[in-house]
Amino acid sequence: MTTVGQTARGRTRDAVSLAEFSETLFAQLPRTDQLRWARVYLQGLLATPGRKSVRRMAEAVTLSPTASQSLQQFVNMSPWHWDATRQELARWIDSHFTAQAWTVVPAVLPKRGNHSVGVHQRFVPELERTVNCQLSVGIFLSNSSDHLPVGWRLHLPERWTQEEERRRVRVPGSVPFRPYWAHVVGLVEALSTHSSIVPAPVVADVGPTAEARRVMERLNAGGHGFALAVAPDLRLLPDTSAPLTPSAPGGPHAGENAFQRLLRSGLRHPHIATTAGPDGSLRRVQVASVPTRTPVLRADGTRTVADGRLFAEWDPARRRLGRIWITNLTHYRIEELLKLTALLQGATDTVTTLGEHHGIRDFEGRSYPGWHRHMTLVSAAYAYHRLTGAPAAAVKVRAADTGGPGRTARGTGRAGRASGHLVGLRQP
Repeated sequence: MTTVGQTARGRTRDAVSLAEFSETLFAQLPRTDQLRWARVYLQGLLATPGRKSVRRMAEAVTLSPTASQSLQQFVNMSPWHWDATRQELARWIDSHFTAQAWTVVPAVLPKRGNHSVGVHQRFVPELERTVNCQLSVGIFLSNSSDHLPVGWRLHLPERWTQEEERRRVRVPGSVPFRPYWAHVVGLVEALSTHSSIVPAPVVADVGPTAEARRVMERLNAGGHGFALAVAPDLRLLPDTSAPLTPSAPGGPHAGENAFQRLLRSGLRHPHIATTAGPDGSLRRVQVASVPTRTPVLRADGTRTVADGRLFAEWDPARRRLGRIWITNLTHYRIEELLKLTALLQGATDTVTTLGEHHGIRDFEGRSYPGWHRHMTLVSAAYAYHRLTGAPAAAVKVRAADTGGPGRTARGTGRAGRASGHLVGLRQP
């Protein structure tokens, strides 16, 4: 299991051109024109300031008068599947970057109108209001320096799983309605199928009691280490250290919640830990911590338990607990757990950055495949930018270089692609 002390392998600033990067990610594409437009789309995401609409990206990086239509076709209609590209992206990131955690965070994407796939009304606590939006869930390879997205799920309220809506926005019949917890588990399971990806602890905020229990059950069963932020009213499994009596067969504290357990037992001898604050300065904190048990749901449907730990920072001046966490990483020191849990805020901040500067809020299409392809391309462009330091300067590509959306077979014009000339980025 990956330890918190691991650091990034270093940025790959040694002449990785965008052309080479595109070749790696889109090796499965059968046609030269598809690879060409994949590169132009990535270039547009990197080079276009402000909103990343296909029209603005086309104007920023090419002189072709039909480029915006070709980019629309590539992301919405061209027959390529995002899963294969995400697998290659995860491998490429993993070869240049050491993750301390797999962080899973939601992304609320505000939308106008009601026709884009997954749009619904949702109350957002951070905004203190209800917004018209899509709700997506992303999984990031995270360390103290970077948080790089490698997978996305789109939450589909039940309206969007009805046959008429499915056909209109091209949601596959194999995609059912799933609650939030199932997206968290599904993203972890999908990433864990990559035999080349180094496993890392899962860090997420799983919120309500029922969702937290389901996530814990399945992550334990899959052998995943985790540190999960949970609600204070999370009902815990009985404390087996307490004596059983006929009047309290489940123990004297059966039905106790996380907040109550920490107040009752976690403050007797709080841990004193040194951790880095948001500005990087070191600070000493008190941490309430108690052993607990976490649920396991085996593949055959039987339930059992695994050792765990409940912990939260304690503010003695205000006599207040901070965010409450539960983990099965019982061999980790408290300082290591605090470093791990701090990564969740970094991933959350990265979602904001992706929305404000890198285009995850800017997809204009309505279809399910188009949304997934756009999110995959944004993830790829962001990883390339962060790990290579690629500049946001561009040379516009001639119309003759971009060509049209024809059906040229792969294998021709490869010398031009390898040069990086068509993508127009000034390489460092």
